[in-house]
Amino acid sequence: MKEQKPLDILRHSAAHIMAAAIKKLFPLTKVAMGPSVENGFYYDFDNTESFTLDDLVKIEEKMREIVKENSAFICLSVPKNKVIKEFQKEGEKYKVEIASQIDENRLSIYKTGNFTDLCRGPHIVSTGQLKYFKLLSVAGVYWKGDSSREQLQRIYGTAFFTKKDLDDYLNKVEEAQKRDHRKLGKALDLFSISDIVGGGLILWHPKGVILRGIIEDYFKKFHLENGYELLYTPHIASEELFKVSGHLQTYSENMYASMEIEGKPYRVKPMNCPMHLMIYKTKLHSYKELPIKYAELGAVYRFEKSGVLHGLLRARGFTQDDGHVIVAPEQLEKEILEIFNMAIECLKTFGFNEYKIYIATRPKDKYVGKVEDWVKAQKSIEDALKKTGYDHEIDDGGGAFYGPKIDIKIKDAIGRLWQCSTIQFDFNLPERFDIYYINSLGKKARPYMIHRALMGSLERFIGILLEHYTGAFPLWLSPVQVAIVNIDEEQYEYCSSLLGELKRNGIRVIFDSRNEKIGYKIRENAMQKTPYIIVIGNKEVDTGKISVRVRGSKNSGIMGIDDFILLMKNSFWN
Repeated sequence: MKEQKPLDILRHSAAHIMAAAIKKLFPLTKVAMGPSVENGFYYDFDNTESFTLDDLVKIEEKMREIVKENSAFICLSVPKNKVIKEFQKEGEKYKVEIASQIDENRLSIYKTGNFTDLCRGPHIVSTGQLKYFKLLSVAGVYWKGDSSREQLQRIYGTAFFTKKDLDDYLNKVEEAQKRDHRKLGKALDLFSISDIVGGGLILWHPKGVILRGIIEDYFKKFHLENGYELLYTPHIASEELFKVSGHLQTYSENMYASMEIEGKPYRVKPMNCPMHLMIYKTKLHSYKELPIKYAELGAVYRFEKSGVLHGLLRARGFTQDDGHVIVAPEQLEKEILEIFNMAIECLKTFGFNEYKIYIATRPKDKYVGKVEDWVKAQKSIEDALKKTGYDHEIDDGGGAFYGPKIDIKIKDAIGRLWQCSTIQFDFNLPERFDIYYINSLGKKARPYMIHRALMGSLERFIGILLEHYTGAFPLWLSPVQVAIVNIDEEQYEYCSSLLGELKRNGIRVIFDSRNEKIGYKIRENAMQKTPYIIVIGNKEVDTGKISVRVRGSKNSGIMGIDDFILLMKNSFWN
């Protein structure tokens, strides 16, 4: 069993104390389970009434009473049948189910005051050691994540050893709430999600399409410059394709049900790679052609349970920034280095300059391919990363079953880490699809395949960008770069002419000609995070100048139209 860190132990103990508090306040509540997690803890409860935010305040108060009692956490080893019998007597059916599924004769339980829980531990010595904690939210979940089972309520909280650490974390949570991409997406009119359309399926609004288009254009240009060939593949394919790839056998729980077309089963695709390999197989390839680099902005569909859907960050339909590189074994290190450098350049372009890099190595049990191939691939990764100058950590056993990988996590404006770029080796699909090339000896040879994504999915990446910039995108990413606002109808013709001039110079501009007060229009466009607002009154019309307000500044500058266009072009990437 993995050794628990002191902070995990503290938080796990806090979950027990929370459960004890709830049993005192709401005696009919059934307790399920409550572990520590990355940033805190949670516990799942079955209660007839929904917990409210006011209830969280009461639960916190009761927890502080329990902390003040300084009750010891007492560990007991009890025969399994006795544990089950006691929980049955108390009506704790979830504990009965958990205990029944543990294949041991004696079970570990912890007593804290009048509260008893089934748990392996460890815990803090006594409740008095928990000093700095906060309950955060309530969410609905299914028991064991199964939508056919009971719906429970999950209360999340966090705990720290010092008040400063707790305050710092709560400030970060508050800042994250301000940056919630779902709120920003609605406020900026970028996208929406409709229950009638279906959970996890994104509806992109006109401004969102502009934003996507900017990123898509960058993707295409960047990949063409780096020697990739662009592909388009269908959204559905015969089920036979996914049998050959192995997805039907190993990934079916994440795939949507088959549809019958002329008596033949089809599936919407969860991955692009099988189709890329079918394109590779359409002709014979020589070693002189390798590496062959394919890239696609490929739409894929994966089944995600409703409880884990989260706006753009976790969707059911999304567009992968996908790429597959077919290489000869001796080309591995060089290609890793090139892809890694591409990933870093891409991330820097979008404003991310801090990273944590991991090498995920061969899983302990389930993996395909020869061990010597794994060793060679992992060495190629390590040798390439040494040449980059970036530090990395080892994610021991964290590789995919088909090969080792590099994962790049980016740090956003408030210090959160996000998984984005990944570079994955595959010994599996080249074998399953029997792809080959003709080597220098004129014989068939098996290539390696590299799966790689620089941004991940466009949806998720845009969600990260929204939260990183709080919706105030740099000029080059802003769907609307300039808003022209007129004081009254007298300036309409001048503004219309200015609109055309800016558009002809490639500037994304709108003319807000609504019959509203000028202060209102300025505020509205400022709320849309527009980088530049041009205010036109009679003075500007008479002089042929424009009054410019820069985002975040109340000061206006007067300048000529040509000077403004030059300013825009010179600050395009800011």
